[in-house]
Formats: sequence, C-alpha cells, structure tokens
Amino acid sequence: MSRYIGSVCRLCRRENLKLFFKGDRCYSDKCAFDRRSYPPGQHGQRRGRKISDYGIQLREKQKVKRMYGLSEKQFHLFFKRADNQKGITGINLLVMLERRIDNVVYRLGFVNSRSQGRHFVGHNHFLVNSRKVNISSYLIKVGDVVEVREKSRKIQAIEDSLGLVVRRGVPQWLDLEKEDFKGIVKSSPTREDITTPIQEQLIVELYSK
Repeated sequence: MSRYIGSVCRLCRRENLKLFFKGDRCYSDKCAFDRRSYPPGQHGQRRGRKISDYGIQLREKQKVKRMYGLSEKQFHLFFKRADNQKGITGINLLVMLERRIDNVVYRLGFVNSRSQGRHFVGHNHFLVNSRKVNISSYLIKVGDVVEVREKSRKIQAIEDSLGLVVRRGVPQWLDLEKEDFKGIVKSSPTREDITTPIQEQLIVELYSK
C-alpha cells in the first residue's frame, strides 16, 4: 500500500484546515498552518482561482480521507459499506470512521494523533474487552472497553498525551477513566459529535457520478 512520506503540514495547508497531524505542536505557535495558511507550492498564494464543482467534491473527499489516514482503496471500501447500510450514506460513513480503533484511542487521549494511534495499535499497546487488537481498522461497538496494556502504561508518549487530554477534550460518546488508562464506549457516535467542518454530501455526490 502506498504511504505518504512528505510533510504532513502541507496537507493541512492544501485542505485549508488544521487536521492535527502533529498533536501538541498543532496547538502551539510553531504550527505551519497558522504561520502560512495558504496552499503549498509556488502558486499557493495566487488569488481568485475558480474551482469546479468536481474540484470542490474532490477536495472534501481528500480532506476526510487524509484526516483519518486512509488510502484511496480503504476509503472507497468504507464508502461502499456505508452506502449498503440503512440511513444517510454520508453520516454512516463518518460514524464508521469515528468507530475505528485508531481514532478511538486518539479521541480518548491515549495518543496525540491518529497516525500515532495506528502505530501504537499495530504494536499491540491496546486491549479491547481485555483482548489484544492490532488492526487499526477494527470498529468498536457500544459497551466496548478500550484500555492501554499494563506493560505499555509507562510509555512516555502515552503519559504525555493523557496529560494534555483536558485541552483537547473527550467526546460525549466516550468515557475516559484516566487513572486506569481505560475508556468506555457509552454510545455510538452521532453526526453532532463530529465537530470538524465536513460536508459529507459532497463525498456522496462525488462517488455517485
């Protein structure tokens, strides 16, 4: 699978949205998006560019795909699963992406970014209902208990991230028991829980062509 190895700050600037790829740094005055909030490249500061409807839809899809750290193939598979479910396809898609274990450990504050979440999940640092889960696309369910393994609780990155969780906040559908390095899934995430500005209908329109 192809993997992006360039500057992640360029991705935030390209999507014109802070995607918090670098955790705590994104909240500081060192954030590249805050210092240069225009698209990357030699033509980044050019004004008045007209974007087609297709271009707007593509940018929205790219933004969500990059935010959750998925490849094009992975994202398309999630979309097809969302389309086959009952309800509104766009909302189904976002809810499924929120339920990924790499996103859940990020939302709980165990890691400072989704990419770090994928890395730590892949290295067996987390348990779901007392069982090891090392597949980042694993979808959590209501009632699941997500916790840091006993041997992993002294990892400095996890301790540092938990120390900053107050600033980032924990969504209402999750309950963090910070002292026990544990989180409980109280309910399924809703559209209102996703505060990042996303127009999911544009993604549906893109894939419907």
